[in-house]
Amino acid sequence: MSALPEIVDAWRMVAAQRIFEGELPLRDMPRLRDSLARAEGVARFQLQFGRDEWGNAFLALEIQAQLPLQCQRTLEVFELPVLLHERLGLIAKEEDEAALPPGFEPLLTADGELRLADVIEDELILALPVVPFKPGSEGESEVLWTSSPEDGDANPFAALARLKKN
Repeated sequence: MSALPEIVDAWRMVAAQRIFEGELPLRDMPRLRDSLARAEGVARFQLQFGRDEWGNAFLALEIQAQLPLQCQRTLEVFELPVLLHERLGLIAKEEDEAALPPGFEPLLTADGELRLADVIEDELILALPVVPFKPGSEGESEVLWTSSPEDGDANPFAALARLKKN
């Protein structure tokens, strides 16, 4: 395992085909931490710099974590297992994005500097569900609004139609 430096020169890492692996505590990711129920646990990662067969510079990521989230249906805390395999195409300017092959997500490195911990945190944030639900709680839905045929406003827009006529 190699230590994760704070900032690296992306182009030097590509030339050296560097690999970084290790663990990063969730508590050390402030933007992700705000979305978690508690900041306990670690993200295990492997980051590999290189070039593909066409010469495109990339950063291959493998990240594994158990993210503690609060279920929005039951309000219970549960752990969401996350396993990410991403290949980020390193580009120096936005115009280079069009030249990336399919399957590459762009990663802009205008000055060549990358904060690897931020890249890991960004990918975990992107993996978060918009509304977290504990597995198995999907079938336990409650009806929040209903109308019966004897209601005068069976259609929720019926009241608006009456107002429009007046």
